[in-house]
Amino acid sequence: MLDLPGQPCIDKSRLIGGCIRLPLAVDAARLAAEVAALPASLWGTQGGRVGVHRPAEAIFLRGHAPAEGELPIDDRAPLALLPYAREIVTTLIAAPVQRCLLARLPGGAVIDLHIDQAPYFAKTIRIHVPVVTHDEVWMLAGGRRYRMAAGEVWALDNSAPHGVRNGHATLSRTHLIADFLPSPPLLALLAKGARGLGLAG
Repeated sequence: MLDLPGQPCIDKSRLIGGCIRLPLAVDAARLAAEVAALPASLWGTQGGRVGVHRPAEAIFLRGHAPAEGELPIDDRAPLALLPYAREIVTTLIAAPVQRCLLARLPGGAVIDLHIDQAPYFAKTIRIHVPVVTHDEVWMLAGGRRYRMAAGEVWALDNSAPHGVRNGHATLSRTHLIADFLPSPPLLALLAKGARGLGLAG
């Protein structure tokens, strides 16, 4: 099963507990323009993701989907086309980056509630950076729903039930998603992050 041998498990319920908005900001227009310039041929598949993730298209920038097995967590070719995204995951967030992908959820689609269960997920901190989004997209986590805006950076407790609902009939939602090993700077960001932003239901 997918693992990072030698890395300790993280108590993400204590550290995150749903979602935390980190005290960071990205240039939303620059990131969106960079992603929009990707060749259309890179989209159109789930990128190897299965199960509840089937409704979303994905482009892996580092590593591979867990369903593809124990493959190296190395840079993939599309990352070279995204210098600003690379800067976000290697410099803005000062922690060792692991798997990284772009995920695009079509209008009206839902990622059902689920838990990321492999040991790998218990040892990494998942970060979401909205690239393209709108007011009818909700991240569901910790029994609450969160609206994540472009330009923001969020941490998600993916060891507890979480999902996504895109309530617009036609507008899609794209996030840059990356997993990190905990580091003192990242843990400090979590400690300073904005909590209690989710709505009930």
